[in-house]
Order: sequence, then C-alpha cells, then structure tokens
Amino acid sequence: MNTEEHYDVLLLCEQALTETDASQVISLHEELESDQQVAYHVLLPVEDAAARIEAAMGSLAAGEVMSSPAMTIGEVDLEEVRKDCLERSEQDLAATINRLKAGGAVADGKIIHDHPIDALAAGVAEHDGREAIILTRPHVVSEFFHLDWTSQARRKIGVPVLHLLERETFEEMGETGV
Repeated sequence: MNTEEHYDVLLLCEQALTETDASQVISLHEELESDQQVAYHVLLPVEDAAARIEAAMGSLAAGEVMSSPAMTIGEVDLEEVRKDCLERSEQDLAATINRLKAGGAVADGKIIHDHPIDALAAGVAEHDGREAIILTRPHVVSEFFHLDWTSQARRKIGVPVLHLLERETFEEMGETGV
C-alpha cells in the first residue's frame, strides 16, 4: 500500500473481531480528511499450542491432587494441536479482515508468531503506522501491574495506542472505566 495515500492503523487483536468490534474501530476514524483512506493492518497472534496442552495437563493434575476420579488421556500429538491452532488463527484473521472490509475499510493482516508487541512495533515501522489499536479481553491482573500489551506498546512504539475491550461497546467500556 502507498502510505502517502493512507492513514495506516495497526490493529493487534487477541481473537476475531465481532461485527460490533469492527464497526467501532472503523467509527474511530470517520472524521479523518476525505482524501485520506484509513488502512487497517491486523496482527493476530497464533495461539500457543504448547501452552494449551500444558493448561489442560495442569487441570488434570489439579484434579488428581483434589482427589477427583483419575482421568487418562491418550498421547497428545503436539504437531496436530499446533496445526489446529494455526488453522483457527487463520480463520479468525480472515473473519476480522472480512468484517472490516464489510464496513467499508481497507484491511489486510497476518498471523504473528513473535511476541505481540515486537510484531506491533515492526508493523508500525513497516507501514509507517500513525496509531495502534489493541483489542483484548479484560486482563485485570496484568493491567494492574502494567504488564498488558497496551502498557508495553506505549513504552515501545512512538505512536498513540488505544486499548479497546473486545466484544464490548463504547458505552459498556465507559461503564467499567476503560
């Protein structure tokens, strides 16, 4: 994309955007000059297959400690789980891009395997991004200690960063103090 004609916005998402999420993001830029088309560059981290398996195994181990009935699971094919995670991430990315385009936006994106904030910083540099929007589920503990993606991004990249909560309207976010 030609960055001279576009106002480039990097969009870091934890999961697929809903139609409401997409329309809210697009509404943030409705007041830009008419000669500047907003272009959204979506970054979606691939789910960590190993962490998913460890979490499931941890749940099983906790059950044994709590004296629940023993459960057995067959051997886990880590490569199959990774493939499944990648496929779901690709589907979520496609859904997000399609929802942004359905709202009249220019959008592209990619699945990222790097640390999300490193990928966001690289994306801002690559596209000469003017701002970044991070859409996450609420993460109370990490936000309290400023370890969340938004706090990290504000320290690392040199453009404005907006944090939105996925699947919540602007009105709902206002009620919770975000």
